[in-house]
Amino acid sequence: MNYGKSKWEKRFGRYAIKNLSLYLVIGYAIGYVLSLSDATSSFLYNWLSLDAWQILHGQVWRLFTWLLIPPSSFDFFTLLMLYFYWSIGTTLERVWGTWKYNTYIFGGILCTIAASFLCLLYIYVWVGPVMGGDVNAQVMSYYSMYASYYLSTYYVNLSIFLGYAATFPDMQVMLFFVIPLKTKVLGVIYLILMGYYFITGNIFSKFVIGAALVNMGIFLLRNRTTFNPKQVYRQQASRVKRKMHIQDKPKENKPPKMQAAVHKCAICGQTELSNPNLEFRYCSKCKGNYEYCSEHLFTHEHIK
Repeated sequence: MNYGKSKWEKRFGRYAIKNLSLYLVIGYAIGYVLSLSDATSSFLYNWLSLDAWQILHGQVWRLFTWLLIPPSSFDFFTLLMLYFYWSIGTTLERVWGTWKYNTYIFGGILCTIAASFLCLLYIYVWVGPVMGGDVNAQVMSYYSMYASYYLSTYYVNLSIFLGYAATFPDMQVMLFFVIPLKTKVLGVIYLILMGYYFITGNIFSKFVIGAALVNMGIFLLRNRTTFNPKQVYRQQASRVKRKMHIQDKPKENKPPKMQAAVHKCAICGQTELSNPNLEFRYCSKCKGNYEYCSEHLFTHEHIK
């Protein structure tokens, strides 16, 4: 049923990735394995990070592999955090729908990629005058690699929680397993911290935080009802009601379709439907195709 779906969802919704949060967690698991195999983690950032300069010079795999780089080192609390993000991400996908959740996550990813190229443009425009106009490939490569350390999935993951807090503002979570807080309070705290880091951080952190906020702003404006808990509840209840109505609707007892008769006696008009015991034959002595039942086959007057 396409009720309430946008034209883009109707056209491309079948391509949406189900259980997207699980795949993100699996990607982090791969990243943790790679980081454990490389004690300095130089491989992750030298070859997999979101480095716009290297992307422009042929290393296009970085457009995807930066998603494997974990936002923090692996420990027990990281494991709990990944489980938490997987849980709330799965909930959002179930409530919003697979298509909307996909557009929200991939929108954040695309905004972060755009931020990486804006960082590169800033390096070219800003570093040039500072260094007297001498911006060579080595300088661009160094600053672009430095910027890639800030271009992680941390704020993409944080936007998942902020989306959850906006959708379920009165849901209670246990901060540090001790302090009960409603998600709207925790969401406001996170937004304040993001604003603080945006103001006090360097230019590269400003770009990545701005990318997350821009994605949230665009998604919020285009899907106002998605963040409205009452509207979400009404939509969910409406879906359940329609589903139950369809399941409980009695099947209509339509009368069987009447079959058309194949054989018909030219004398009495009987057919194989009116009398299944009759046999029908064509008369070879009649001029034309005249068919008769077994009672009139030998007693009729031949047509000349």
